[in-house]
Amino acid sequence: MAVPPWATTPPAMAADGTKAASPGAHVDATPAGILAPAPQAGQKQEPAGSHMVPPANALLTEAAAPVTITQDLRPPSVVLDGLFEDIARAHIYADAKTAVDAIPDESPEDLLAQYKAAKARPDFVLKDFVSQHFTLPERKTVTYQRSPNENVRDYIMGMWDVLQRPPDTQVQYSSQLPLPYTYVVPGGRFSELYYWDSYFTMIGLYEDGKIDLMRDMVRDMASMIDRYGHIPNGSRTYYLSRSQVPFFSLMVDLLAMHDGQVAYTKFLPELQAEYDYWMDGADSVSPGGAYRHVVRLPDGTVMNRHWDDRDTPRDESYPEDLVTAASQSARKPEEVYRDLRAGSETGWDFTSRWLADGHTLSTIHTTDLLTVELNCLIPHLAQTLSHAYALKGDKEAAARYARIADERVAAMQRILWDERRAAYIDYDWKKGESTSILSGATAMPLFLQMATPEQAKAVAETIRKNLLKIGGLVATERTNSGQQWDAPNGWAPLQWMAVKGLNQYGYDELASDIAARWMGRVIGTYEKSGVLLEKYDVSNPYISPKGGKGGGEYPMQIGFGWTNGTLLGLMDRYPQNTRVVLDHNPAADLPDRPTVRALPPMNAYGVQSDKDTIDRYNLPLVTVMPRPVAPTPSLPQVSSVGESAPTPPSSAPPVQPTPSATVAATPKPAMPATIATSGPAASAPPQSPAEASTVTPHGAATAGEGTTPAVAHDGAPQQVEAPAAPDAAPSTPTSPSVTASAPASQSTTPQPTTSQPTTSQSTVPQPPAGASAVPPVTAQPRAQHDDPMPTLPPHVTDAPKEITATPQPAAH
Repeated sequence: MAVPPWATTPPAMAADGTKAASPGAHVDATPAGILAPAPQAGQKQEPAGSHMVPPANALLTEAAAPVTITQDLRPPSVVLDGLFEDIARAHIYADAKTAVDAIPDESPEDLLAQYKAAKARPDFVLKDFVSQHFTLPERKTVTYQRSPNENVRDYIMGMWDVLQRPPDTQVQYSSQLPLPYTYVVPGGRFSELYYWDSYFTMIGLYEDGKIDLMRDMVRDMASMIDRYGHIPNGSRTYYLSRSQVPFFSLMVDLLAMHDGQVAYTKFLPELQAEYDYWMDGADSVSPGGAYRHVVRLPDGTVMNRHWDDRDTPRDESYPEDLVTAASQSARKPEEVYRDLRAGSETGWDFTSRWLADGHTLSTIHTTDLLTVELNCLIPHLAQTLSHAYALKGDKEAAARYARIADERVAAMQRILWDERRAAYIDYDWKKGESTSILSGATAMPLFLQMATPEQAKAVAETIRKNLLKIGGLVATERTNSGQQWDAPNGWAPLQWMAVKGLNQYGYDELASDIAARWMGRVIGTYEKSGVLLEKYDVSNPYISPKGGKGGGEYPMQIGFGWTNGTLLGLMDRYPQNTRVVLDHNPAADLPDRPTVRALPPMNAYGVQSDKDTIDRYNLPLVTVMPRPVAPTPSLPQVSSVGESAPTPPSSAPPVQPTPSATVAATPKPAMPATIATSGPAASAPPQSPAEASTVTPHGAATAGEGTTPAVAHDGAPQQVEAPAAPDAAPSTPTSPSVTASAPASQSTTPQPTTSQPTTSQSTVPQPPAGASAVPPVTAQPRAQHDDPMPTLPPHVTDAPKEITATPQPAAH
């Protein structure tokens, strides 16, 4: 295997002249989450981290000269091997997440040596050792006191300041992944940026006109893709082995509502990298097998599942996962850990949707499931890529991704549609059957405009009969599961996607009813408690000031990003409903807003970028130093599955740390303050047609010569799941209304019925999934122009003439 150029780069040097890290110590220059190879018998393991950061007294000099700083990307459970597990088992902290957010006062190597010596003493007390050597990061406590006469809108506007975080300053030995731009956290114990939460928070920023902050959050997401190859679950090292439901393309849609088409061309490299991450291995998995996030069904159909590259207890829930795995004996603990981690990637942690018996957490089998949300969001990502490539003038790539999107939408309709339940249901690809568990996810194809009119009608009736309660929609129809993403709880994202989805298919009355019930529950709770919460009990006729009921691995969290954001959107869309709710809750009252505003985004493909916006996108990029970007080492692609299939090597090739850029850093935890300004972004340019992905007959993306397949985050062999024996091969359901072999020209676009609104054809690029057709608007200039913007590749302010009449993707 050829050694990539970056692998021979001289190692970074610390202030004392020593190497910043050994090849076996995985520092920030290493692809996200790859672990050091296990030591061979009789071989001494290279200590990791002893010289990753210069000594504290070398960090700041009289001349304030910046120094090289690198970050160990391994999770604390690996970096602090032995000590971390002892802390978890001793329950030193009431919340296990506190242990992984705590910051050691010295290098892991030195700390572990001290721990080994200290615990040999008879008077050793672990709690005292932890108190002496760990510092808890400064955290804004979300304790909000309502001001006199404060209404719910005032509360939300005030909470933006409470939940907002400035650009990060990297802190040595911290698990936090530094972000270059200002961002908003969900609230409570969630003190970092989270992936899918952020989209629904951005809805509120858009409604409140905080476009600069919303744009900064999109750029933070793009920064993580540039550095780690994907957006992790959250901005912590222990989240790097997985992602979360891929909403990045929807974030770009929302940003394009203000900034215009320049948003798509600017973030095209990151959109492509996001797609490549989720489709890694699609070209090498045989029918009936799976690799990472990709599953190929026996008939060749490619779908996606949730996955985590590690099979150990989650760092943030370590003691809980140990108990869960130990509570059963039917499965290997590693299988349980992997499925718990994959369940966290779904964002629904946890729900009966993932449990084989519907109520016991140890029966979780997330990796066996093709979920509704994921298999709608991947086609939307492909649609967005098609549009972005069209704007760049790359007709071949645009057509390729449009075809992939069409094939994936058809597969979603065929496989996830359950005729018996009249709903979209998760599919167990190993059993070859639907799970039959009805959930709020059934509205996702409506939200992204991927359902047929007949399916949308059936879903609307199913929602009305089975999920609609006095306070809104329950997460699932299952009760008494003990999990927080089941009845009686309702969650803001589910209400938002259902309301917008039903709106788009003409079921305005039901959408309005859901919105009114949810607003009544949220605002009614606010009147009693003075805060907005993470989740709510929507089944109980009595409104509790405590919000949701039971389940979950942590207490109720207040803030709360996605509740605040979606509530603003619903209040602006349904001012009359809001008025009725506030009449019953006078303490939460606010002035009327008589103008009805549509739920964003809408017609994002038709918003044109003005000159001011374009100029802003061409300003230099503000970035965190160092940028730990390095190409991912190649692994042999698995050409087949089964006992004779070749497998990736047991460890990644040694990685040499690249010389990092410099940053002024603090030796101890501190509030983020210092950010360096550099030149143009170091992110990869858009791929050329020759480098872009190609398509297999089944719509799977195939890495071109210019791409490198992703490596397992733990450097270990990736689990490639073999097809079942022929007599046990799962079958694929069929639907009388949708066939698997529909021609590419055949549209799956919902056609308006006589009772639904119709729209005329437009000569501008059509809106993305989840968008309603409205006349194109021009992005308005902002008052402030001094915040730096990333460098933009050559772009256009209007769609090229040759593509202005391109029909919208069939899935829309």
